[in-house]
Amino acid sequence: MIQVEHLTKSYRVSRRSGGLIKAVAALGKRDTERVVALDDLSFTVSDGEIVGYIGPNGAGKSTTIKILSGILTPDSGECLVDGRVPWRERKRHVARIGVVFGQRSQLWWDVPVIDSFDLLKDIYRVDASRYKKNLDELTGLLDLETLLRTPARQLSLGQRMRCEVAAALLHDPDLLFLDEPTIGLDAVSKLALRKFILERNRARGTTVLLTTHDMQDIEALATRVLLIGRGKLLLDGSFEDVRASLPGTGSLDEMAAALYRRYGV
Repeated sequence: MIQVEHLTKSYRVSRRSGGLIKAVAALGKRDTERVVALDDLSFTVSDGEIVGYIGPNGAGKSTTIKILSGILTPDSGECLVDGRVPWRERKRHVARIGVVFGQRSQLWWDVPVIDSFDLLKDIYRVDASRYKKNLDELTGLLDLETLLRTPARQLSLGQRMRCEVAAALLHDPDLLFLDEPTIGLDAVSKLALRKFILERNRARGTTVLLTTHDMQDIEALATRVLLIGRGKLLLDGSFEDVRASLPGTGSLDEMAAALYRRYGV
């Protein structure tokens, strides 16, 4: 279970006007501004749920995922993931989670995918029999047979994302964080990835927290929707309830736009 209570996180961002004179002046003194990424955020996610975590750019979605995965430390508030504080028990924590960032890669760029998998096996200390079983299962479900000997840099985006998901699941995590996993994918690749996530959740009870701008991902996968805006939780409900509250909207993108307008984000 994920329990987030009154989480806050802010950053200091440098600001300056354009031009050479302003650039030279900034060498001596920089103007900075405090930007609030998360503002008193609270929510829970139960074991086995697939939850869609949506909001406009800059709403705080990726910051939340980074705190839940132990990459960032919040300014204040409490967070427990299966009883662990992510940033304090990071080694124990990362052994039980999988993370996929759509715009980041955990595969080594110039070596065959299988070499990256073998290295991740050693990093997570997965025993040989368990690793082979998981690798065979993931290879079959994600159709990776022809990709394992190919360097990551030679894969298409859709092929690489399938490999990224496999890499995140080699150590049998209980919880999977997906941050824009279908960004830039074609329709066939999106359908294949959605099908796999649903099957993994059904067969293993894997809890999934999904952030995305693609509302078709939310409709296909999520049983529940969390809407965040300006670092605050604005809505928590089922996808069906959210859609029913927005009569007159046509496409899923129109529904998302209407939802953002309603809450002023």
